[in-house]
Amino acid sequence: MSERNVLQAWDYVVFAAMLVVSAAIGFYFAFRSGRTKRGTTDEFLIGNRQISAYPIALSLASSFLSAITVIGGPVEVYLYGIMVVMYTIACLFTMIFTCLIYIPLFYRLNIISTYEYINRRFGPAVKYQVVFSFLLYMFIYLGIVTYTPALALSEVTGVNLWISIITTAFVCTLYTTLGGIKAVVWTDVFQICVMVAGLLAVLIQGLIQVGGLGKTWRIAESGGRINFFDFDPDPRRRHTFWTTVLGGTFVWTAIYSCNQAQVQRYLACKNEKEAKKAIFLNWIGMLLVTITACLCGLVMYAVYETCDPMEANRISNTNQMTPLLVLELLSHVPGVSGLFIACAFSGTLSTVSSGINAIAAVFVEDIIKENWKSWKHFSDGKKTLISKLLAMIFGLLTVGLAALTSLLEENVMQLARSVDGLILGPILGVFTLGALFPKSNGKGAFVGMLVSFSFSVFLGIGSQMYPPAAKFTRKLKTSTAGCPLPNVTTSSPVNVTSLVTTMVTYPTPDKTASIMENICSLSYGYYTPVGCLATIIIGLLVSMVTGGAKDVDQALIAPMFHTIHEFIFKKEPAAPLPESGIRLLEPTPEKFFSTSHHPSSSQNEKSLTPAPGN
Repeated sequence: MSERNVLQAWDYVVFAAMLVVSAAIGFYFAFRSGRTKRGTTDEFLIGNRQISAYPIALSLASSFLSAITVIGGPVEVYLYGIMVVMYTIACLFTMIFTCLIYIPLFYRLNIISTYEYINRRFGPAVKYQVVFSFLLYMFIYLGIVTYTPALALSEVTGVNLWISIITTAFVCTLYTTLGGIKAVVWTDVFQICVMVAGLLAVLIQGLIQVGGLGKTWRIAESGGRINFFDFDPDPRRRHTFWTTVLGGTFVWTAIYSCNQAQVQRYLACKNEKEAKKAIFLNWIGMLLVTITACLCGLVMYAVYETCDPMEANRISNTNQMTPLLVLELLSHVPGVSGLFIACAFSGTLSTVSSGINAIAAVFVEDIIKENWKSWKHFSDGKKTLISKLLAMIFGLLTVGLAALTSLLEENVMQLARSVDGLILGPILGVFTLGALFPKSNGKGAFVGMLVSFSFSVFLGIGSQMYPPAAKFTRKLKTSTAGCPLPNVTTSSPVNVTSLVTTMVTYPTPDKTASIMENICSLSYGYYTPVGCLATIIIGLLVSMVTGGAKDVDQALIAPMFHTIHEFIFKKEPAAPLPESGIRLLEPTPEKFFSTSHHPSSSQNEKSLTPAPGN
């Protein structure tokens, strides 16, 4: 049973203001002077590549943090500790890899859709394989980020679930369809400011109520929430240093290097240098939002240290904990609770708008343009109109996707990261195979991704059928010792102890089940590395068996590969110039100099030998 709180009039005003400003930005870019006269698909999808690094950086940061971080981040810290902040370190490594390998490659090819690269490198079969996987990923992801915050807020605040979903979907579709990528980017800038403001309001008020950052930190430390470093190598452990840093590096690389929703933004920059600047500035924005959300999680534990809302039956789902905390801390200040609601839905808007724009770009560039022969004869205005209609359709489709997500009840952050790993891992493997391994071919890429994706589906289904034991998830202890007597049953430590005891003493029915449990208990943090590496290894093996690739266009190989290859190649002959000088002085056999085609070469050598002595 959930505990509901009533919002005040000012809360609705603040929330409505956020929606109005977001829509106004879309109208501005749709109807500003001169736009309607020269609207093209390039302008709609990538802003004619004229956007500067700073708004792109904030847009990148807001899209894949969004409501997942606002709603799920504090709960993650409350339940499992602050180790999740290590993902920001992994993200820094990702920025480096992206700038070294993928940005130079995509900019040199001058493409809009990243999957056009796969088509050139491996052919249409692999391209459609990757496009299908991307669309599946985006539809699931958009469903999660649309439904989950709406559900959490409706259960706690009483705001009608479907009214909030339909309203946000309509506003998001409106400004994305009207304003294109520029509206998406600049609304993201506004929305990340709202996100930071909402999280800071919770953090500041929470610290005041608890008694300062020092006291909050001590309470969290005594409760085991300060657990930055855990070097346990067991891959079944939910979070360790290795799952967050190693696994997180693969996850974020997949998001920033081959996900159309992200790549499309930095391809909209003025040049390659601006794109790289945007990537690193984006990391600073991510760091700010993530750390603020994690500190809110420590505040949440300090507030509920002795009275866990779930155990006290005040809420029915852990995703409702952050809205409950907000209302308890800020409901006495008019409009501030509404600011946080705007903060959560700003995250939803930023993610969904980016996703809609990316899906429209993929449909136009990879499906319609390739298969509709009449497309090239259409005027720019008609092409742009079709792109906008596609964006509108996909925006309205998010309402249906949200309904499907209602069947899932996991913590929103884990759910999102699991989807990232299961689907983006094989996609990253294909891109890496093409960019760094010149001998890989289309057959290898196709088989590698097919096998890897099948295994990912197996892992995803298996993790639901054989959920990991408590000793691997290590959910931290909570308490209800300080709760009022009504609605309280027993404290969490007793429940957790009995649960672990039961699971330890429970007999394993057979060896096959035990193997399945071990495989399916793999931490979700390793889904992306497993999917990526499986694609690369299988792809290389099949490519070798089938003869490898021949006459690959060097523009389709990452510039970094050419740089490393050239460095090694030049270093291998060690000192070619000194050796050639010595050979001129020695009676070197003529066969080393290919004299068969130049009979006078020996005479030329003799005439040159005195030169070093001069």
